[in-house]
Amino acid sequence: MSLDDAAEELASSLGVDKAEVKEDLEKLVSYSVPMDEAKQSLRRKYGDGGGGGDEPPETDVGDIEPDMGNVTVTARVLTVGKRSIRYEGEDQTIFEGELADKTGRISYTAWTDFSLSPGDTITAGNAGVREWEGEPELNLGESTTVTLRDEPLEVPYDIGGERDLLDLEPGDRGRTVEVKAVEVESKTIDGRDGETEILSGVLGDETARLPFTDWDPHDEIVEGESVRLEDVYVREYRGVPSVNVTEFSTVEPAPEVDVSDSATRMTVGEAVGAGGVFDVELVGNVIEVRDGSGLIQRCPECGRVVQNDQCRSHGEVDPEDDMRVKAILDDGTDTVTVVLGRDLTEEIYGGTLEEALEHARDAMDREVVADDIREKLVGGEYRVRGALSVDEYGANLDAEEFAESDDDPESRARDLLAEVGA
Repeated sequence: MSLDDAAEELASSLGVDKAEVKEDLEKLVSYSVPMDEAKQSLRRKYGDGGGGGDEPPETDVGDIEPDMGNVTVTARVLTVGKRSIRYEGEDQTIFEGELADKTGRISYTAWTDFSLSPGDTITAGNAGVREWEGEPELNLGESTTVTLRDEPLEVPYDIGGERDLLDLEPGDRGRTVEVKAVEVESKTIDGRDGETEILSGVLGDETARLPFTDWDPHDEIVEGESVRLEDVYVREYRGVPSVNVTEFSTVEPAPEVDVSDSATRMTVGEAVGAGGVFDVELVGNVIEVRDGSGLIQRCPECGRVVQNDQCRSHGEVDPEDDMRVKAILDDGTDTVTVVLGRDLTEEIYGGTLEEALEHARDAMDREVVADDIREKLVGGEYRVRGALSVDEYGANLDAEEFAESDDDPESRARDLLAEVGA
């Protein structure tokens, strides 16, 4: 049923102005309130009990499915986060987090401030259900009743949002972390209010390193300083979790946080199967150096690689020379394209960009630089560290470190065979 038809039906049955009903209905739907719940909410608002229906029967969290419509649940509040969204030019503050009972956990979004706190046991009556990133999510809206229970519900989950970086997952809300700001950069972006200043960079603790964005720059986030970040949420960025700090986050100095110097060691298959890892170490053999390696040219505006002085975004440009390597690394479990920037490429080539350009001029062939790199790399075993991402084009790792491996190949082969069950 279209929104216009739904408004017509409600106006007719309730005996109220259609334009007024439609305006209310559009607002609720724009905030992702399911249509059935929005209609029921308006029936309550305009004095109709919703067709005589009672609140839906109580449902265990573990039994909730995305197509259920509305449910009633009794659950423990695990986390509470707060952030601002914008729809059609209007700011809307929402509250979000996780609820749980003994059967499972579920994310929720509250469009009204129900004054929830971690540890509360509540009964949420007539809560809407929608699908969010393939999973059911509860929507607590105007038609939802929230009752605080005196007796706490026992659940097999931690109350509160404190986590190590390694334990964060995309979709987490209301999390708290104690971290060190490893890298911090101030940027100007085209935000929802025009040009906006943000902070971005890398956070670290003893378990992992992850990228972050501070959408409301806090003075306490300074490179090299340790901070406690309360009420942050986690998005996926290039296949890995990314910490997001907002105007509602609390940022305070923290005791010195140790950051691990080592990356997570994985097989290529494990890293690719994870969908992306921000700081990972792989060991494998270079089986190919791909076209587009050696001497390349980039657009001076956007940094993209250009062909024949043509940039896909800026048309004809006066390109800048650069160097890179795109190598295929294979460890027997899978393959990944390892991308080396100028500094690492110069180390492998054994000369600077200027020397490589002179080499190409003498040979009257820019490909001689890539050929030299192929001769040095192909067939060798290397240890690589960097950020791995996976998309529709395959797996790519932007390398920060690249060196010949000192692993014992016999020992590694035994470990690999044991892992695959051979």
